[in-house]
Amino acid sequence: MTTQTFRARLLAGAVVTASLSLALAAQAQDHSGHAGHGMPAPQPAQTPAETPAETPAPEQPMPGHGAMVGPLGAYPMTRDASGTSWQPDASPHAGLMTHSGDWMLMGHVLLNGVYSDQGGPRGDDKAFVGGMIMGMAQGPLGGGTLGFKAMLSPDPLMGKSGYPLLLATGETADGATPLVDRQHPHDLFMELSATYSRPLGPDTDAYLYAGLPGEPAFGPPAFMHRQAAMDSPEAPITHHWFDSTHITFGVVTGGVRHADWKVEASAFRGREPDQKRFDIETGQLDSVATRVSYNPTPNWALQASWARINSPEALEPDDDEARTSLSALYARPLDGGGSVSATLAWARKDRIPGDALQAWLAEGAFKPDARWTLFSRAEQVEQDELAGHHGGAYTVRKLSVGAIYDTPLSAHVALGFGGLVSAFDAPADLGYDQPTGGMAFVRLKVG
Repeated sequence: MTTQTFRARLLAGAVVTASLSLALAAQAQDHSGHAGHGMPAPQPAQTPAETPAETPAPEQPMPGHGAMVGPLGAYPMTRDASGTSWQPDASPHAGLMTHSGDWMLMGHVLLNGVYSDQGGPRGDDKAFVGGMIMGMAQGPLGGGTLGFKAMLSPDPLMGKSGYPLLLATGETADGATPLVDRQHPHDLFMELSATYSRPLGPDTDAYLYAGLPGEPAFGPPAFMHRQAAMDSPEAPITHHWFDSTHITFGVVTGGVRHADWKVEASAFRGREPDQKRFDIETGQLDSVATRVSYNPTPNWALQASWARINSPEALEPDDDEARTSLSALYARPLDGGGSVSATLAWARKDRIPGDALQAWLAEGAFKPDARWTLFSRAEQVEQDELAGHHGGAYTVRKLSVGAIYDTPLSAHVALGFGGLVSAFDAPADLGYDQPTGGMAFVRLKVG
């Protein structure tokens, strides 16, 4: 396959991703009723059509869409994603929920057993386990809402070198050698955070978020929390443009929401996690970020954000970065427990000193029913670490397409069997020789 042919197919894949989302959205409008009322409520065993309106917890006003509110404001709980980021209100709810007095407790487990085979002269293969275990609690306090979140990952068990993933870069395996063509493992503690929110007036809230680790107010939700991406076990090659700050060892964020708008700012520790994946790091809050979020309808979530990050890379402690991000997320439920979702995002990384590098991402997922999920992702990124650390900037591209079939084991537990294939486009002098790659995986999902 020629480079021109591959690029045409890659562009077609991105167009198909967006077109599929829009076409299915129009179809769903005919079957799901009004856009603001097809959203699933928190009971995971029921479909959106079957789920009655929930009763709000004490001292928590009920927003308009018949769903429980989250810890950061009086809007549907389904709007909250990773850290303090927003996703569409119409996103499916994941988690087992119970109440203890005035407190709501929720848990969620997603574990993937994966075999990755990346081809070509720079490829490798490996079997590994990834995923996350999450718990949340929230309750009334002093006229507001107090919340706690903990999220753990089995990623450190895969070893310091992570897993093979062509065109991916970032962090280090041993504190001395950068990882190239591999995705680094995430830390055992992905998030340990607390929040407090309080109403300021009609449809207006203020909140404070603190995490060690946590996620600052930058970018769209982290990839494992985006509905369009969460069924794929592979990290995007654009990860270190959009959401590499999702595990930050020290972050404080304050924000104000009015109606469907939110403005927030963070102070956080800029240094990325080191190669010691089981510990909790500390340090000065030396970096800043700010984000504006807007959900114009229950089906859309838009954000624009900016960050100035102090010394993010351990191997280059004298270099800083400025990052800018724009994204649009789309979600709509379908009859029979299905859904359609999509993400379109752009980011720019300005190395200080150094080049300005851009990244694009388009991803989508289609669930025709509660069992099958089809997903795809197209990416383009300007990389300067593939030919040695900052060895020259290259534009590279990747297209992945996959599917998973879930078999229910009980009302709240499912075992899934899936696979994906990937194609790559990179300049010939990088030595990839136009490889292909793929993953086969088994997934256990609780909640």
